Amino acid sequence: MTVTGFIPTIWSARLLENLRKALVYGQPNVINRDYEGEIKGKGSTLKITSIGEITIGDYTKDSDITDPEALEDSQAILSITQAKYFNFAVDDVDAAQTSPSLMNGAMQQSAWGLADVADQFIANLMYNNVATGNKIGSNATAIVPTTTVDSGAMAYDYLLQLGTVLSEANVPKQGRWVICPPWFIERLAADKRFSDASASGSTDALLNGQVKRAAGFDVLESNNCPTNAGTGAETTKTQTQVIAGHAMATTFADSTNKVEAYRPEKRFADAVKGLHVYGAKVTRPDALALLTCRKGA
Repeated sequence: MTVTGFIPTIWSARLLENLRKALVYGQPNVINRDYEGEIKGKGSTLKITSIGEITIGDYTKDSDITDPEALEDSQAILSITQAKYFNFAVDDVDAAQTSPSLMNGAMQQSAWGLADVADQFIANLMYNNVATGNKIGSNATAIVPTTTVDSGAMAYDYLLQLGTVLSEANVPKQGRWVICPPWFIERLAADKRFSDASASGSTDALLNGQVKRAAGFDVLESNNCPTNAGTGAETTKTQTQVIAGHAMATTFADSTNKVEAYRPEKRFADAVKGLHVYGAKVTRPDALALLTCRKGA
């Protein structure tokens, strides 16, 4: 049976809009979309082009400069490795399309589900590709931020350390972000350096999940920060990975290229299903920094 009046392009556009509003790790300013090519589905490959360093020479008056050097570029391949879908049924799709609240609610719920899975994918990709020298703490010796200034280094102090790591890797100061779990945000808020609005320069939330700007970062909150069991003496502990970085580090590409209405064979209902395909690649591991931490005992 053909579902009359269904407009797939409208549904698809609404899905993409809602999906991108829900992302934290996959939003602009945290990742980039600097790729060439068209996403046709899972298995597609896209090219990411980067330019090598340019030599700087000394100029001497009345002397010839060297011949121009050929620009050297390199291409990394971003593979579309992920394909996720939603599939829900409603009593009447035609009626759903005339009821904005029902359609928007169903599509938003689908988008939030897809966004949550995509967020976790990007977060774990970043975690697994941080440059070795840009890590503070480890799964064997996780950092435990203190809650008072007299008992050791507080959470804010580790933001400063993450900033130093990125600065030493020549990562631009403009556009830096850090993504923290709620408990870490709570400890930051206990520090006057963080809670004082004048220190951040602004109290406006500019990004999805943003708490404020502090210590040179857009501080974002997410429940999708990677977690894992500790090793060695910390086997029974749950370690949380706080990732900081710049959008230049990770390229993300996605497409919602199929949204269809259909009649389930064994149901007296109309249904809608959609497919979201995506992939990501960390091209600048040195533009990420990692803090492995935990709440405490």
